[in-house]
Amino acid sequence: MSNKYVHGYSEREALRLHDQATTLEELLHSETHYQPGEKVLEAGCGIGAQTVILSKNSPDADITSIDISENSLKQAMQRARDHDVSNVTFRQADIFDLPFEDESFDHVFVCFVLEHLEHPLEALQKLMRVLKKDGTITVIEGDHGSCFFHPETEAALHAWNSLIVSQAMLGGNSLVGRQVYPLLRKAGFRDVEVSPRMVYSDASRPHMEEGFVRLTIIPMVEGVREKSIEMGIIDAKTFDKGIEDLHRTASEEGTFNYMFFKGVGRK
Repeated sequence: MSNKYVHGYSEREALRLHDQATTLEELLHSETHYQPGEKVLEAGCGIGAQTVILSKNSPDADITSIDISENSLKQAMQRARDHDVSNVTFRQADIFDLPFEDESFDHVFVCFVLEHLEHPLEALQKLMRVLKKDGTITVIEGDHGSCFFHPETEAALHAWNSLIVSQAMLGGNSLVGRQVYPLLRKAGFRDVEVSPRMVYSDASRPHMEEGFVRLTIIPMVEGVREKSIEMGIIDAKTFDKGIEDLHRTASEEGTFNYMFFKGVGRK
C-alpha cells in the first residue's frame, strides 16, 4: 500500500476523519451489519473512525482492522478504548502482503482506501484471497469529480482541482468512486451492486454545512495546500482565495453537492 497519503497524518486530519465518519454514518454504514461470530477484515482502518461505527453496528462480530501506518494504528487503538470497543483486533499490515491464510474472513470492509492506491485492482484481488467462498466485500469511495457547488468561483474551482491533481501526481485517484463497479467485477467478484449516496448541503441543513462542508470538505482541500503549491499546480494567492470562496458554499447563499459510491460484491 502506498504511503503517499495525500491528506497527511496531522492531528487536524485525524479530527477531519472523525467528523467525516460521524456526519456520514447513516449515509454510508446503513445496511452494513455483520452476524455474531462472523470474521470481518477492515482493510485500511486509518485512525479507526470507521472502525468504531463497524463495531457499534456489529457488536458480536469478530473484526480485524489493519493499516500500514503504525501511528494511525496507535490512534485507532486509543479511539477504540475511548469508545469501549471490545470486538476489534488491530494489526499492522499491508493490503498487498496480507499476513492471513486463504479464506480467513467472512467479510471484507474497505472505506476510503482505494483512492490512495496506485494499484486498486491488485488490492481487491489480494483481499479476495483471504475472503471465504460466498463471502462479501463492501467498498465505499468518494468521487471528487462528482462535486458541484454554489457560488462557483474560478478560484474555488482551482483550489478544488488542486486536490484532484495533487492526489493523481502522488499515485492516487480521487475519481475512483465511479470505478467501484468495474473494479469489483474485474477483480472477480460476482453479484456486484453499487449504490450512489449523494450529500447535499444548504442553509436548511446546518448539520451538513458544519459537519460535511466546513469540517470535512474544506479541511480536506486545505490539507493539500503546501503540496499543491510546491508541485506548481496552483499559486498561494489563488488557493487561499479559493478556500475563502468554498466557505461561502456553507453560508446562507451557498449549496454543496458530493457523491459517494458504496459497492458490495460476493466471492
